[in-house]
Amino acid sequence: MPRPRRTHISLEDTAYYHCCSRVVRRAFLCGNDKYTGKNYDHRRDWVEKQILKLTEVFSIDVAAYAVMSNHLHLVLHVDVGQVNAWSDRDVVLQWHKLFNGTVLTQKFAKGEVIEEYAVTQLKHLIATYRSRLSDISWFMRCLNEPIARQANLEDNCTGHFWEGRFKSQALLDEAAVLACMAYVELNPIRAQMASTPEQSDFTSIKLRVKAALSGEQPKSLLSFVGNERANQPKGIVFSLQDYLVLVDETGRAIRDDKHGAIDSKASGILDRLNIPTANWIKIVTEFGQLFHGPVGTLQEFSHYCEHLNKRRRHFSSSCRYIPTS
Repeated sequence: MPRPRRTHISLEDTAYYHCCSRVVRRAFLCGNDKYTGKNYDHRRDWVEKQILKLTEVFSIDVAAYAVMSNHLHLVLHVDVGQVNAWSDRDVVLQWHKLFNGTVLTQKFAKGEVIEEYAVTQLKHLIATYRSRLSDISWFMRCLNEPIARQANLEDNCTGHFWEGRFKSQALLDEAAVLACMAYVELNPIRAQMASTPEQSDFTSIKLRVKAALSGEQPKSLLSFVGNERANQPKGIVFSLQDYLVLVDETGRAIRDDKHGAIDSKASGILDRLNIPTANWIKIVTEFGQLFHGPVGTLQEFSHYCEHLNKRRRHFSSSCRYIPTS
């Protein structure tokens, strides 16, 4: 029996999670459907726009995403500090970007006087909204439900469009986060939907490459902030340039027509993470097959299980693929 989502989340151990949703019907999320002869590529635009919209609402950052033919991948970062720093008014205004709220929250948002008897109810609503705005389940719900409604309307049918539960994996350390990001962003290349990262439509890597050409980073994605240092800003603790080179070289290595090792100029990150090149390629190529639960070193995996009171430590054998730095 599936475990409740809350039993998979331990923000004390990690703020990073890999999420995957799959469609339940034979009809495609996007791409060419050989059964109906229809093309659904336009739905990829629906998904990407909704993902980027939600980054402006939730206190959850998107580190990577890829929209495939019948599923989508996300690497998410939960920013509890940000949501706790929001004022009550900020919380209500953020929530109202997606939902109407209640008459009471609408009055509060407009700056109207709240009667004394309603203050307790208002505080409860604000606390609920604050919790939901840093909740991965609510993020995925707000992503999947609008897409399902649009797709059902287009297909002139009713019922489930997505599988009932999305897959969620805790990414417990830097190596796990980076490997999962590369795995997600190279999905189109492995599926032969694109030949290079910059040609991979509806992926975060394409946004990063496009912005990098202007010396910038996409505002809608979690930024790369370089190596760890004092007063470190929020972000991924690697150089963007190093990461782009690594992903490009990895993509070349896993393409059927370009088998080969990763160039030495791209191995800096791997050296820092103590991951051999051959091991890295295996992880990025077979991430979905190798890891069916939390991803990280055995030490981090053990801490994670302890905090969630997991007596049976499934999938611990996969930890051997993430060596201790």
